[in-house]
Amino acid sequence: MDIVLRATAMFFILFGLVRLLGKRELGQMTPFEVVVLVVMGDLIQQGVTHNDFSLTGATLAIVTFSFWGLVLGWLAYRFPRLKTALEGAPRVIVRHGELLEHQLHRDRMTRAEVESEMRLAGIARMTDVDWAILEPQGKISFIRRDGGEARQQDDDTPAG
Repeated sequence: MDIVLRATAMFFILFGLVRLLGKRELGQMTPFEVVVLVVMGDLIQQGVTHNDFSLTGATLAIVTFSFWGLVLGWLAYRFPRLKTALEGAPRVIVRHGELLEHQLHRDRMTRAEVESEMRLAGIARMTDVDWAILEPQGKISFIRRDGGEARQQDDDTPAG
């Protein structure tokens, strides 16, 4: 039971930290940040299972994390008002070709990052963007002024 309580506490601590990191940091991690995340995972494991290296201890920790993940997912589905608090909300960062600096500041993004994402989506100029929306998952959706939606290129899809 001790493992379940520690796993529950660690789940909510980790959930809070991920929400504090913001959308953009999770979408565009540097190699160092990936290493820090892996190390953090090991530290979390040590905090949850303590000195219990048994299969039962590991299973209890994994099941507890999965349980809370499912509960929060179900709550977000069942109660739409909670969805924004649990998952975040899309945020407009470009409106009618104008970059909304105050929105960028909220998510610790720079103009250069937005322009880089625009180029990946095949958009050359800010004036060509009618709307740009930072999605809760950290991706940016672009809608062109001509009415055509720009495709957001994923890391594993070839350009073209």
